[in-house]
This record gives sequence, C-alpha cells and structure tokens, in this order.
Amino acid sequence: MKAVILLSGGLDSSTVLYQAKAEGYECYAISFDYQQRHRRELDSAFRVAQMAGVVQHQVVNFDLRQWGGSALTDEKINLPEERSLDEMSQNIPVTYVPARNTIFLSFALGYGEAITAERVYIGVNALDYSGYPDCRPDYIEAMQQVFQLGTKQGREGNPIKIISPLIDLKKTEIIQLGNQLGVPWDLTWSCYAGDDVACGVCDSCRLRLAAFRDLGLQDPLRYRE
Repeated sequence: MKAVILLSGGLDSSTVLYQAKAEGYECYAISFDYQQRHRRELDSAFRVAQMAGVVQHQVVNFDLRQWGGSALTDEKINLPEERSLDEMSQNIPVTYVPARNTIFLSFALGYGEAITAERVYIGVNALDYSGYPDCRPDYIEAMQQVFQLGTKQGREGNPIKIISPLIDLKKTEIIQLGNQLGVPWDLTWSCYAGDDVACGVCDSCRLRLAAFRDLGLQDPLRYRE
C-alpha cells in the first residue's frame, strides 16, 4: 500500500507522516519550495523524511513571490507578532497563501496517481486559530470530489482518498498523538520567520509553544531570546 504525504517539516505534517507509517503505508513524501520566507522548513522536511524512512521524497519547486498576496511570500507584508489566541481567531490572517493547499493537493494527486497510491495524507487542522479556508472539512470534501472526477484512477472506481487525520484535533491532542507515534519534535519547524532560530512571536510559534506549555512539556526547538 502506497501513500503520498504532504510534508512541510512542521509539527502537523510530521505527525501525519508518522501516522501513515504506523498504518502500514509505504510513504512517499512531497514538499514544496515556493520561495516562502520560511524556507528553513524544508531542512526539517528532509530530516524528518529521512528519520521516518520514506521510500521517496520529492521537492516541487515554483515561485509564488511573483503573485504576493501573503506575508509568507511577500516580505513587504509584516508577519503578525505577539498576538493572543483570541486575536488569531478573529479573521483569516495575512499568512494565508492564496489557494496554497489546492496547489499542493494537485501536485500530490498527480504524484499519487503516477505511483498508483491509495491515499494522500495532509495535516490540515480546522481548529487551528489561523482559520485558513483550505484547512476545513468542507474544503477537503470538495477536493475529494476533484480526486474522484479528475483522474483515470477515480473514474475507474478506485479514487485516491484524501486523509486528514488531524482536522478535528486540538494542537495539544496532535502533540499527544505525535508523542505516541514517536515524532522527533526536535527536527520539526513551525516558525514563519526565515531565521535559523525560531522567533517565538509569530502566530505559528505561539500556537506551538502554547500547546507544549498546556501539556506541561518542553518544546525541544531553540527559540530566539
């Protein structure tokens, strides 16, 4: 059994990789270098993939900076910092990258059909305070229709299934699951900033730190003082 795993190198996608591995799938990881300001995450993706023993790790290269529209692809847009969880939940933040998961899933679908995979795993989470529109159950359901209707494999009655095991989990629950699966948190990366040390103040860092703190655990990542 084969599965394609969307692997950013972050906490969620690394947990999903280890989940697919635990479920007995041969794991084919796919990562994306879209010239994001936090390309440091790709180093983590390589290391996590190697540690997990994936069959193959593909990196797709394209440049979304020419479109802009997000603080992750346009350095003229400031990253939100020091926001409370309540502030994060009020609206879709400037770190949303237009149609990013649709782009990612399209590549994963093509890769998956080429290797005759049964599943595509993605670490989207609807309870994340960021509230990205392409991380919600109705979006995943719609993309499943695309997977069925837009491929030979789907039309012949064997569509690739999108698996989003974290979609209804709190960040603390994801960490607990990752601990059970043996995810190497020290190899992962969540920070939106492009430095070698995590900033600790962007939304992603604050969500991660809060979850580890709520569990009474120490995040093994090094953060800027």
